[in-house]
Amino acid sequence: APTTSGLFTMADEDQSAVAEAEREANVHFVPVVSLPEVSVQTHEEDEIPIFKMRAKLFRFDRENQEWKERGTGDIKFLQEKVKKSVRILMRREKTLKVCANHPVAPALKLLEHANSDRAWTYVSTDFSDGVAEGEYTEEIFAIRFANSENAQKFKTQFLEAQEINKKIAAGEEVALGVSIGEDEEQAAAAPAEAKPAADAEKPAAESAAPAAEADKAEKPAEDK
Repeated sequence: APTTSGLFTMADEDQSAVAEAEREANVHFVPVVSLPEVSVQTHEEDEIPIFKMRAKLFRFDRENQEWKERGTGDIKFLQEKVKKSVRILMRREKTLKVCANHPVAPALKLLEHANSDRAWTYVSTDFSDGVAEGEYTEEIFAIRFANSENAQKFKTQFLEAQEINKKIAAGEEVALGVSIGEDEEQAAAAPAEAKPAADAEKPAAESAAPAAEADKAEKPAEDK
């Protein structure tokens, strides 16, 4: 008569192997070093975003007399919740490194760039390299948008921010702007892929802008 003892033995071995695999899958390894979560300061915590739009920023290299790309990303107008002053902050996409950080001083002159209806140029004291260290540069910026409509929206917000800062400097009361909110922020640009570095400290609102000389610079090179 045929025997089934061999089949039972194989079945027992299979069940034993499955049980062993399950035990190995449930093994919990305790880390040698416990690393606590670190809160990243962006220096935007005490401000609200009142404007945000994707753009490409250039700076004029005075030494070589040519335009150099500063970065592509979201340019934002941020208003302090207490002082109500407004500054511009722009980060490069993906790396989120700051490429523009300065108050919207009333003395700044926003000029049409190279007869383009979607680009502006202006001169400003910039604090992208860090306010805490007291580092700043005087930059000629050119900022280019996807279309003329976006460029006009930026100009409108730029002039409104200048008026706000002008009233604050004169000791007048100003209202806190309306935050664009998370939904509008997400609609303005694709979500970031990295956490912002802690290098976007607020510049002093009273920083003086250099004399306007942006109209002497030539048009930045088009994208290749």
